[in-house]
Amino acid sequence: MSENEGSLPQASKRDVGGTSGKGPAEGPARLAARLGAGKGWQETPVGFCFRTFRRTVTETDLVNFVTLAGFNEGLFMDATLFHGEDGASAAETDAESIPYEKRFVPGALTYAFAEGLVIQTGMLQGMGIAFLGMELTARAPVYVGDTIEVEVEVVQSRPTRHPDRGVVVTRNTVRNQRGQVVLEYRPARLVRSAKDKPGVSL
Repeated sequence: MSENEGSLPQASKRDVGGTSGKGPAEGPARLAARLGAGKGWQETPVGFCFRTFRRTVTETDLVNFVTLAGFNEGLFMDATLFHGEDGASAAETDAESIPYEKRFVPGALTYAFAEGLVIQTGMLQGMGIAFLGMELTARAPVYVGDTIEVEVEVVQSRPTRHPDRGVVVTRNTVRNQRGQVVLEYRPARLVRSAKDKPGVSL
């Protein structure tokens, strides 16, 4: 037995495997919260806030996204709008023929990455039932090389007529590496009740 294992509390030893090396634990099955389960709607009251990790948007992200989604628009596909054919930057060439100094990404990509960052927090893991809709406003462009993060604040949390679910509305504010707000959206989600958090029989 290792030193760390020897210092593990007895209750934790039972929880880790549900066995003691002699087969399944005896007695009635217990239901424990599944590791990584998110929060029920009652656990996210109005005013509850959190912040995601960050993600840098790369040119590969841009190319993959516009190709997969079919955003075959010159603004996203034509690099000469941002750099001259000889590699000169827009600032070194005719400003009228090349109106953009840096290559930017679709607002849809910014939104998709923001939602991904929110989901990666685990807040919705196993608890989300449905996406009900949202309001979205683009505040500023996001460029290749920018780094984004999301600040989330619950602005509505209420039960529905079904006791096993509720509606949670959040204000999601997306900021770049300079702290500038680039996107704001308010998604409404149908979320399971905290008492229905997924578990596993031990």
